[in-house]
Amino acid sequence: MREVMTKSMARNIFYGGSLFFILIFLGLSAHSHRYITQTSTDAATLTDSVRHGKHLWEINGCINCHTILGEGAYFAPELGNVMTRWGVNDSPDDAFEMLKAWMQSMPTGIEGRRQMPNFDLTDEEFRAISDFLLWTDSIRNQDWPPTDAG
Repeated sequence: MREVMTKSMARNIFYGGSLFFILIFLGLSAHSHRYITQTSTDAATLTDSVRHGKHLWEINGCINCHTILGEGAYFAPELGNVMTRWGVNDSPDDAFEMLKAWMQSMPTGIEGRRQMPNFDLTDEEFRAISDFLLWTDSIRNQDWPPTDAG
């Protein structure tokens, strides 16, 4: 082996190493995509109401204050397991009633505490958001949040 690295040797090492790590990156990206779509997502229970609830979550900017499965702002409580905390895991009607009553009781008027805004949601929208929160509580979330308290 030569003691001095030539330009062509350095170029070949650079291109070879770059190609190697690009292939590794693409392989890991494909594996992650397959894992998320086939293993983590519960597509069988993803209804139109759940999709509508997710859309309402996005257009009302709920993620600006709340987290869901660890993603979002940390100002307000985690909502990935809110139905477990409220004890309404398997009952869509109970979840709807609980969410509607809780959101309509806001603002509470407690001094020094920021209040959740009133979004003037219809019953259909309350049902969609409660279905979305029930769905997020039932999916495989890799033990997140770590406690039932969120």
